[in-house]
Amino acid sequence: QVQLVESGGGLVQPGGSLRLSCAASGRTFSGGVMGWFRQAPGKEREFVARIMWSGGITYYADSVKGRFTISRDNAKNTVYLQMNSLKSEDTAVYYCASGPNLSRIVTGYNYWGQGTQVTVSS
Repeated sequence: QVQLVESGGGLVQPGGSLRLSCAASGRTFSGGVMGWFRQAPGKEREFVARIMWSGGITYYADSVKGRFTISRDNAKNTVYLQMNSLKSEDTAVYYCASGPNLSRIVTGYNYWGQGTQVTVSS
């Protein structure tokens, strides 16, 4: 019953920045988390970052630590992924997801957004 709507994807040059947004509706789990995943062609869907709605505890994949920042606006039920110092290897379809518990795997999340394309190229 949770719907996730993503926005902010697009084309950016290496070294540039992009901010993704994920608006959630129908959230019923008080202790829920939001996660960002990405999937490049020929690769498995990969964990990027996650955050708790309550408390704001965050965790990042090693590949994005120091470059990406996940945040949330509880009043707007919106989660953001600020991506800085983008590299060509960051190119992927990015998905937001929601789940009841802290998780870094796909099966830990119940609902998924439609995905938004991020392309890093010069």
